[in-house]
Amino acid sequence: MPLPNNKLNLNVDDTEIAKFSELAHSWWDKEGRFKSLHDINQLRVDYIADRVPLSGLTVLDVGCGGGLLSEALAIRGARVTGIDMGDAPLAAAKYHMQISGLNIEYRKATVEALAEREPEAFDVIICMELLEHVPDPSSVLKACTKLTKPGGDLFFATINRNIKSYLFAIIGAEHILRLLPRGTHAFKKFVKPSEMVAWAEDNDLSLQNITGLHYNPFTRKYSLGGNVHVNYMAYFKKKLKAES
Repeated sequence: MPLPNNKLNLNVDDTEIAKFSELAHSWWDKEGRFKSLHDINQLRVDYIADRVPLSGLTVLDVGCGGGLLSEALAIRGARVTGIDMGDAPLAAAKYHMQISGLNIEYRKATVEALAEREPEAFDVIICMELLEHVPDPSSVLKACTKLTKPGGDLFFATINRNIKSYLFAIIGAEHILRLLPRGTHAFKKFVKPSEMVAWAEDNDLSLQNITGLHYNPFTRKYSLGGNVHVNYMAYFKKKLKAES
């Protein structure tokens, strides 16, 4: 059920929502505009599952889009809720869920609004490729923390902000290799790992792991590990109340 539209729903960029809504019809086309998300989906799920026993846990997929990651998490046995602010991507997610036969709760909501309504409701929070698309990424991280049970786990994926990330993630990925539609990313919205870690520390999160996500244009394969100069994933744990 949609949450009420109030000041907690302001951390959205209507241009970003429209951008991904226009492409919603191709969310589940493995060779379409979201091919790169399909290609990295197994890597993302394995990274999470190697650190958290997903089966039976309540998991929130923040910025779930068309449900690629939500479904992969549900297949691993997680009890998944996916939230997004785009009507078209949510419709695509719900439609594909009927085909897959999985049981996922999809809701239209910002993470800030949900955090006010259901604090400490989830064992695991997943926020992949969203921080670089909102006006205030620190607000998203804060809300994710509020939604996590003490001792729970949080996973984020985003893009570093430096010359190399501009050349690789925008010039290379969007203009030369065309792995993503042009205009998918805005360089000024990229998030440095140091910024993310600082926000996490302010919210009583402890960094457990951080790793790079890399693309080899010759083999056309993605891999995890090594430097975090461009795409990266980070894993945090929420401190128990006695530790805070």
